[in-house]
Amino acid sequence: MKPTILFFNFKDKPRFDKIIRAILPLKIKIIKVNREDYLQPISYLIGKKDIDSTLEKYNGPELDNEMLLLADMTDSQINQLLGSLRKAGVAINLKAVLTENNQYWNTLQLYEELKKENEALNTL
Repeated sequence: MKPTILFFNFKDKPRFDKIIRAILPLKIKIIKVNREDYLQPISYLIGKKDIDSTLEKYNGPELDNEMLLLADMTDSQINQLLGSLRKAGVAINLKAVLTENNQYWNTLQLYEELKKENEALNTL
């Protein structure tokens, strides 16, 4: 599959546009996930054909923070992406890479796990 980034809860349009400008030269597929799709498995959101969707729509509150999920990217591509974001002056605290463990999680599960990890790192 093509390298892909899922964007969650990016509401500030000028900030989002700045991020997109930083990413475009890297030729990475960009998907902005709608809040109603937060119950879908992460792999389904990326477009994996062998993952079933859920019919249930999410109608709860929006996430408290922005979040990125990187999929089908090499270490080199991830480093390029992070470098481009740094160069653009954009910090995003909640970032994850698609793994065997999290591919079946939904957005809310991923968000809670990343929040815990971020809080643990910030208390060190």
